[in-house]
Amino acid sequence: MVGVLKLGLILAENHSLKGKRGVLKSIQARVSNQFNVSVAECGDQELWQSAVLGFSAIGSSRQVVEATLREIVEFVDGLGLAQVNDSDIEFFYC
Repeated sequence: MVGVLKLGLILAENHSLKGKRGVLKSIQARVSNQFNVSVAECGDQELWQSAVLGFSAIGSSRQVVEATLREIVEFVDGLGLAQVNDSDIEFFYC
């Protein structure tokens, strides 16, 4: 089972693309350290006050993968670096 999380973020306190990169690198590093997932910026790359991050997780059951991805949403929201604006989870069977 492969799960993909698309997470829309608002960076209200940000004022430049350079600042956005710093915030996103911090989020990506913290998520990577906490969870065994892949993460990449996958949208709104030219906008400095919003971002879309994509996360992928692979597991033997949908419940485990879904729980991990939902924990990531809560984790990122709890960091306080960006406001979670939207989240979407999709599953693919291997």
